[in-house]
Amino acid sequence: MSEALAIDGLPPLRQVIDSHGLATKKSLGQNFLLDLNLTGRIARTAGDLSELTVIEVGPGPGGLTRALLMHGAKQVIAIERDSRCLPVLAEISDHYGDRLKVIEGDALEVDLASLASGPTAIVANLPYNIGTQLLVNWLSGPVWPPFFQSLTLMFQREVAQRIVATAGDNHFGRLGVLAGWRCHSEIAFDVSPQAFWPPPKVTSSVVHLTPRQQPIECDGAALEMITRHAFGQRRKMLRQSLKPIGGIALLDRVGIDGTRRAETLEIEEFCALANAFKQV
Repeated sequence: MSEALAIDGLPPLRQVIDSHGLATKKSLGQNFLLDLNLTGRIARTAGDLSELTVIEVGPGPGGLTRALLMHGAKQVIAIERDSRCLPVLAEISDHYGDRLKVIEGDALEVDLASLASGPTAIVANLPYNIGTQLLVNWLSGPVWPPFFQSLTLMFQREVAQRIVATAGDNHFGRLGVLAGWRCHSEIAFDVSPQAFWPPPKVTSSVVHLTPRQQPIECDGAALEMITRHAFGQRRKMLRQSLKPIGGIALLDRVGIDGTRRAETLEIEEFCALANAFKQV
């Protein structure tokens, strides 16, 4: 009996992929995780799952799905766009019963909040092509605290570094502002390209985010606009990069020197700019 079969009684992931002919699709940003020990580590990073509904985006052949169920998730709701993966996920569902629910659909279009039943976490090896947009959507929603109590997500390491970056860091940008405004975030660990099939050209990282219960009062849409302009021309002084939305007048209103550059501002200052912009 193989090691993977001994872990959860299901076939090894590589055997599953081969038997179902699941070649990855670049158009879907797919890179399949094959190591159940690694997917188990991701599940453990999410914490105690026994009382949680876990929403997973892009399960593919179900490596992380299996780990979440093995580590005691009360229920896993897996959202998969690729119909080729549905028979594989159905086999996992047969094995674990009603603890796994599979929804065929695009995660960018599915209302995840409506799926939450009780305490909820999102755990996912996000498709590379939509991962950042999904995170921005989850961070900038109108309702806060959100429906999820944590996010445990896989990104390319460069993106992960941008998420956890703070003022003065070379990686600090729009993602760092949005994540830092509403969440505590940390890189839990890195993942080698060899853990995936096919191996990507870059190292990946697992990021764990927990919502701040009382973030700075700020309009998310205005903050997104401010950061988009400020970091869109990050080498320029703020009086230039923010010129299309108020420039010097906006900066003077909150007492920020127009010769500063975006990466030097603290999150509190970005929020002050967003609030001032909203009041115009």
